[in-house]
Amino acid sequence: MLDSVQPLLAEHAELQVQLSDAAVHTNPALAKKLNRRYAELSAIVAAYENVVSLTDDLAAAKELAKEDAAFAEEVPVTEEKLHTANEKLRRLLIPRDPDDGRDVIMEIKGGEGGAESALFAADLLRMYLQYANSRGWKTEILDKNESDLGGYKDVQVAIKSNATDPSQGVWASLKYEGGVHRVQRVPATETQGRIHTSTVGVLVFPEVDEPEELEIHPNDIRIDVYRSSGPGGQSVNTTDSAVRITHLATGIVVSMQNEKSQLQNREAAMRVLRARLLAAQQEAIEAEQSAARKSQVRSMDRSERIRTYNYPESRIADHRTGFKSYNLDAVLDGALQPVIDSAIQMDEESRLAALTGEK
Repeated sequence: MLDSVQPLLAEHAELQVQLSDAAVHTNPALAKKLNRRYAELSAIVAAYENVVSLTDDLAAAKELAKEDAAFAEEVPVTEEKLHTANEKLRRLLIPRDPDDGRDVIMEIKGGEGGAESALFAADLLRMYLQYANSRGWKTEILDKNESDLGGYKDVQVAIKSNATDPSQGVWASLKYEGGVHRVQRVPATETQGRIHTSTVGVLVFPEVDEPEELEIHPNDIRIDVYRSSGPGGQSVNTTDSAVRITHLATGIVVSMQNEKSQLQNREAAMRVLRARLLAAQQEAIEAEQSAARKSQVRSMDRSERIRTYNYPESRIADHRTGFKSYNLDAVLDGALQPVIDSAIQMDEESRLAALTGEK
């Protein structure tokens, strides 16, 4: 394992030289990419140096124990520390998703259940906003289509982080949230106390860092403008400020009406379009890769039911990882980390097993 670290040590040293060049920082997208890789490799370098140091300590303790029995007590303690350090290094060497350091655009869409589904979409939006706040991330509502009862038929939110370490990136945590979320509860409109089951779809896309990273030619899109509408479809604007952009080659359609300015809506729509196109490219690459390299938790099937929120039992259950807890109120208030950690752990273990040939 230590031999496999040597090329990474050399890459880390080379990146250090590159990042000291002022010319690199005139290209923000390149500088951001290099900084992410440098932060990722810095964690590996630190873990490697710790393994080397503990290996030397263990050899010294064993040698001294031959002459002084007092040093023999240090041997098992150092062996345990070395085992832990080796395990940490081994996990850091698992090939990381290259998009982990990216920010994300999340779409929450009402599904089965009508008005109740739209209300739960609002609950999920609040959960993600609260979670993002707990991580120190910035959020921005890009567009929303409200329902008559105050929920959301669909809503799009951008979530950003200033972290350079890819493991702390927004995509690294929220990429596992894509799929169908099911809720079981008594709706506010239910007069007989019956429990209803509704669903909400969540889509998560890694955001393009800079527009130049994924260039879209004007001839590749069609832009339509129209008047914004509110709950029930009534017009809420006297100007054609809403924007609909169609990517002709893929058929991807993005609509924005949140802002009063047509220009602002167009810019927001282009951000979402770039994110969707990047996701489509990544999905095509993943589809070509061997099954061993695919995430075992983050499915490309957006119709997959991933989680159930059961209000009567205050239970949340993730159907992919087996995670279950009975603190639903806390989770909906943003205490989502244990749920996400279960997905990260399962994904790491499956990738590690694939890497080592284990079954």
